[in-house]
Amino acid sequence: MKVNKIIAVKLLLSLVIMIGFTSCSKKSDSKGGSKATGWKINDKKGGFQYASKFKKQATGPGLVMVEGGTFTMGKVQDDVMHDWNNTPNQQHVMSFYMDETEVTNMMYMEYLNWLKTVFPPDQENYKNIYEGASPDTLVWRNRLGYNETMTNNYLRHPAYAEYPVVGVNWIQATEFAIWRTDRVNEKILEDQRYLKKDSKVTDMAADKVFSTEAYLASPSTSKGGDTNLVLQKGQKAGKAPKAAAAGSTNTAGNSPKNVYAQRSSGLILPEYRLPTEAEWEYAAAADVGQREYNAYKGQKKYPWSGTYTRSGKRQVRGDQLANFKQGKGDYGGIAGWSDDGADITNKVKSYPPNDFGLYDMAGNVAEWVADVYRPIVDDEANDFNYYRGNVYMKNKIGEDGKVELVTAETQVFDTLSNGKIVARNMPGQISQVPVDDKETYLRQNFDKSDNRNYRDGDKQSTRYFKFGNSEEGDEKGKLRDDQRMYDSPQHNVSTDSLGNMIKKYDKSNKRTTLVNDDVRVYKGGSWRDRAYWLDPAQRRYFPQDIATDYIGFRCAMSRVGPKADKKKRPRN
Repeated sequence: MKVNKIIAVKLLLSLVIMIGFTSCSKKSDSKGGSKATGWKINDKKGGFQYASKFKKQATGPGLVMVEGGTFTMGKVQDDVMHDWNNTPNQQHVMSFYMDETEVTNMMYMEYLNWLKTVFPPDQENYKNIYEGASPDTLVWRNRLGYNETMTNNYLRHPAYAEYPVVGVNWIQATEFAIWRTDRVNEKILEDQRYLKKDSKVTDMAADKVFSTEAYLASPSTSKGGDTNLVLQKGQKAGKAPKAAAAGSTNTAGNSPKNVYAQRSSGLILPEYRLPTEAEWEYAAAADVGQREYNAYKGQKKYPWSGTYTRSGKRQVRGDQLANFKQGKGDYGGIAGWSDDGADITNKVKSYPPNDFGLYDMAGNVAEWVADVYRPIVDDEANDFNYYRGNVYMKNKIGEDGKVELVTAETQVFDTLSNGKIVARNMPGQISQVPVDDKETYLRQNFDKSDNRNYRDGDKQSTRYFKFGNSEEGDEKGKLRDDQRMYDSPQHNVSTDSLGNMIKKYDKSNKRTTLVNDDVRVYKGGSWRDRAYWLDPAQRRYFPQDIATDYIGFRCAMSRVGPKADKKKRPRN
């Protein structure tokens, strides 16, 4: 009996040892090196360098993390307008970041101040930059109303500093987001000593503008190529860079590796931009607040729980949860007991946030989103990160094989349909050109640069898809004016031989729609709207170059890396 126990113990020990050897054999023997080659990574002597200590994307200024997921887009509870532009469809959005509040007057004034300092409007080359970015303050005027106080004061008076900016068209909002990206990344690189300390305020000049993409493409030529402003790793301002370690040169053998910040460094944030319609609707609805395990409990009509616009909490029972028009001639209740505390717009954060921590996703001002408007959301073509409006561009390469930077002489301005002149790029940025056959040849996922009218307005989606362009003067693949699916007005702005602007309005009575490739979606209700428009799924559109007194915007940023930082939990 004793012998059998000893044998059993020996067999058990042998089994444990075998399991140990087996499990050890499955482990990588790279010992901190490359799993591909076994070579040492980040060797001081040279070789492959990588940001192996990177943990997660930093949250940019003003942003809140929104964990992505699946949701039903276009799920409206009412359609009293009978627009028939919303059909419930299942979509999935990736995790992203969104501004906690709408962009305020103070935030936009900071942008205008920077433009005025760097590109003085009294100089001929820059005279249209500041004016083109300035909000249209005349949007407050009404033929039968006295609103001159807002016209003169709303944007610049400190009393309205924390109120959402209005009078900004879609193009201006997009340009603000580009500017914001560069200023945020400029500060990050300055803090990490890749740029001279405080150079963002002490060296503000048109020929020393920092551009994120220009820096990533060619750091040594960024900020006008000033080596006192653009520093190498470990270099102090005003001093020569440290000598490179032996063996740390690149393949050309003429410069050390990783002396500038790169995209692979993990320091530089993705671009600020306008949110897509799908992102905005997902973030506004915030169904996560009603989640239990892997299901949503019921349906929300507004960004908050419940079917009413008033709070049910004991301390604030009866208070409105958003700033909107209560009824005809009622924008804020009676004196002494205001329904929503505002006549026009209100300070951001005046009302409770939704379950993502976002403020004013219903009411105050409606908000521009990135998408080109079409009555149908084409979920048959795509149900992941849905977005209509892609125009693919690439960096312009000069004859010397290097990227071309925008200068004061090559800067591009657009004359909008209303005659306003806006800058579409800035000195210091990389010149962009549409992608061509080099990028599209034999591709299956896209075949041209401009995809705004894909499957809804292009030739293949019209009744003329079988007909060739046989008429003289027709451009291959293009529709004639009388063949357009969306026969919208075509206003034209031109200049005469003396440089005077000539505005030609389209007075045709045969136009059938206002929809075209230059109208954008805007979401949410505003101080001018009834509660019907507070539903996050409601959608409207407006020309991208026209501003109003009730449309503002907020920015978003894509998230790179894992979907979420937290582990799964039963409830939000």
